[in-house]
Amino acid sequence: MTPEALRTALTFVAENYTPVSLDDVLTAETGRPLPERAVLVTFDDGYRSVMDTAVPLCRELGITPVFFLNAAFIDNHRLAPDNIVCYAVNTVGMEAVNRAAMAMGAAAAPMKTMTDVFARLFPTLRLQQRNAFLVALKHEAGIDEEKLARDARLYFTRQDLRELAASGLEIGNHTYTHTRCRMLSAEDINNEVERNKLELEGLTGRPVRSFSIPYGSSADLTTDMRMALKRSGHQAMFLSESVSNGEADTRLPLDRVSLRSTSSDALFLNIEVLPRLRALRNRHSRRAGTQPRRTQPVRTGARVDLQS
Repeated sequence: MTPEALRTALTFVAENYTPVSLDDVLTAETGRPLPERAVLVTFDDGYRSVMDTAVPLCRELGITPVFFLNAAFIDNHRLAPDNIVCYAVNTVGMEAVNRAAMAMGAAAAPMKTMTDVFARLFPTLRLQQRNAFLVALKHEAGIDEEKLARDARLYFTRQDLRELAASGLEIGNHTYTHTRCRMLSAEDINNEVERNKLELEGLTGRPVRSFSIPYGSSADLTTDMRMALKRSGHQAMFLSESVSNGEADTRLPLDRVSLRSTSSDALFLNIEVLPRLRALRNRHSRRAGTQPRRTQPVRTGARVDLQS
């Protein structure tokens, strides 16, 4: 998403909706209702470009966003799984990805695109299997992860987090290493979710109150995950299936809409119209006893939580 497209999208939100903070959302059930057309803007993954471009823009427009971060990648000593896959595909091709998957017996059929990795392979892997796949892929692609992370400087630094926290902006939990959650064991949840919360709180000096599911699918918000989030003090959970939230939906979980349009008409369609239609479709599917088709989230960009 270009800086120009981001400015267009966030300006549209600021001019046509009422930007709110996470505090506003969390207190909506205690006697202070949300304003009409309330929107909460969020950013996942903690890319440095968000700090350089989106944060000043949000301040200019009076938007108070939430930043969902993975503590493992702060200070650029490691790379997120998505970035390792993307770099490998763009430098040596999908063949390396398929060789890495076959080496550990993880893929039943050859993968043709990166989307196959994120949507077909990763959801089937336990955390240890995903880590083994990444080790094999780095070997196949000749990736020196630490050097590449240091040179690319993709993510937030500790100083960035301190500056955000000092200015009153909200830091949320996005798992420690940006992992699919549906296959996590109790030990994995502790390492990925509770560890990430504690490390982020240690870096910012502020409580982490919200959690964003990596990749955004409700299938990853398992019963064990819900219980662990509640137990560890998370007050709000977020998906990214581009479905509108009802008036009573303020905490568990909230859905989000990914912004990637550059015209007012398209932004209105993607924020206001399509999420409501998907909500109606899902309601009808539940009544009919069928499973609605999942909407694939966009990997980068701003996300908004639309209160209908």
